[in-house]
Amino acid sequence: MVLAVSSGLMMLNIVILVLLIVWVGVWGLGAWRRRHYATVLSQEEFQAGLRRAQVIDLRPKDQFDRGHILGARSVPYALLRQQGVDLRADMPIYLYDEGMTVSTQAAVYLNKHGFKQLYILKDGYVRWEGKTKKAKYID
Repeated sequence: MVLAVSSGLMMLNIVILVLLIVWVGVWGLGAWRRRHYATVLSQEEFQAGLRRAQVIDLRPKDQFDRGHILGARSVPYALLRQQGVDLRADMPIYLYDEGMTVSTQAAVYLNKHGFKQLYILKDGYVRWEGKTKKAKYID
């Protein structure tokens, strides 16, 4: 009985260890991809360059409509992948989503399509403290 409980705990520890290793690996790969394909900007840096860049909100349209960074253009990531979008390669592209995961995927995609001036908002829209625009709903 004691041996069965002990081996059960050992298996649980192994499973937890494997999950932890996988999680750290996925997190590390995401961080590497961000550094390799784009530059991560603080809120202050992002705000400083807003007027000289193409600001792309990668969140779904309904989230964009609820509120977005002032001056941003809604280009949901799925739409970007399916149809492409008219972006200028000679201007910086500022990307953001709720966090940084979708922005990282978009940076990889855009880089592979010839765009090199790619920037990601650190911590995404969820932590944004700058100016926003919210939709006006009419009942």
